[in-house]
Amino acid sequence: MKRAALALVLLGLLAGCQKEPPRGAPAPAAGAAAQPVVQLDAASLAQAGVRVEPVQERRVPVTVRANGRLAANEEHTWRVGAITDGRIIQVLVRVGDRVEKGQVLARMFSHDVHESRAMYRRAVAEYNRLQSNLEYARRQRDRIRRLLEMKAASQEQLDTAENELRNAETALRAAEIEVNRTRQHLVEFLEIPIEGPDHREPGADSYSEADLIPIRAPASGVVISRLVTAGSVVQASSELFVISDLSSIWVIAAVQEEFLSRVRPGMMARVSVQAYPDRPFVGRVLRVNEKLDPETRTVQAIIEIDNRHGLLKPEMYGVVELESGASEQGLYVLQSAIQDVNGQPTVFVETGPGRFEPRPVETGRAIDRLVEVRRGLRAGERVAVEGGFVLKSQLLKSTLSEE
Repeated sequence: MKRAALALVLLGLLAGCQKEPPRGAPAPAAGAAAQPVVQLDAASLAQAGVRVEPVQERRVPVTVRANGRLAANEEHTWRVGAITDGRIIQVLVRVGDRVEKGQVLARMFSHDVHESRAMYRRAVAEYNRLQSNLEYARRQRDRIRRLLEMKAASQEQLDTAENELRNAETALRAAEIEVNRTRQHLVEFLEIPIEGPDHREPGADSYSEADLIPIRAPASGVVISRLVTAGSVVQASSELFVISDLSSIWVIAAVQEEFLSRVRPGMMARVSVQAYPDRPFVGRVLRVNEKLDPETRTVQAIIEIDNRHGLLKPEMYGVVELESGASEQGLYVLQSAIQDVNGQPTVFVETGPGRFEPRPVETGRAIDRLVEVRRGLRAGERVAVEGGFVLKSQLLKSTLSEE
């Protein structure tokens, strides 16, 4: 019976809201059904902490609201891949670890190590052979020159010796280039010593660190993805890790097609996330994508936010408010003035000293601590902005008492 009585009262409140005249309309005619009221004396009001303020018209910025998803800043994100085919032997970091530029993330074994060392040794051997040939060709040239001076050799023989010397010099320069190339491949590309260990213990899983290719972080940041474990077989260019500098973060906002003309690069944006509901984060629109999603009829706007304190994380969801630069007028009350009565937003309007009438309202946008009231109130009416929960409790208590 008490629930039925309360439902009737709330239906009456809803009916009152439906019959509420537009903003600025005259009060209902005499004889209309009386609205339930809450009456408190001055002492009770003070004890309950009830504070009343008049409803005011305010000019507020026109904003575009959109849902957004937080993502790593792609301009400060690095995808670390394998430089050759091989097998991962060690993985030294986990997701969430902070790494520095040049830090070893993993080590891998590859047959490219032994093949590259063999190529280097062949290049060195060929260089030494050609260097000996050059010395021989130089001695031959000098011998023919002396013989020519003694009239014991011809100019043709000297020309032939000079040509052989030039060929030997050219071959030696090519061999030197090959030695440097194979050395660079080992030292700079694979980042391993030129020579391996003299002795390695038998066993398939026994590896010297000198035989393992290090996989290093290209920049400082946080490991946000690790796609390999020890024993993984990878191919050249396989993605192994994703590292991102999260000191700045992106918000990818899905802007409805109808608001596209209001959104432009450089405009300010405020982002709210569930983890910090009372702390909006300020950012700026970097760009607006050209492609429209045909299913959702939205366009992605990329917003960059300073995240040096590390509060925001990739894959969080947020609500984005983009400030268009224009403003509009409306009625606003503090959020604390809105009470939920059976799912219906309701405010308590002061109709006399200590006398409050519950008034269902239609709410709109929320800006900072203010809520727009689209229907149900008029400018100048005084509403309870603090202590509304006590008034709500008194309303329900008096309704049950009457039953």
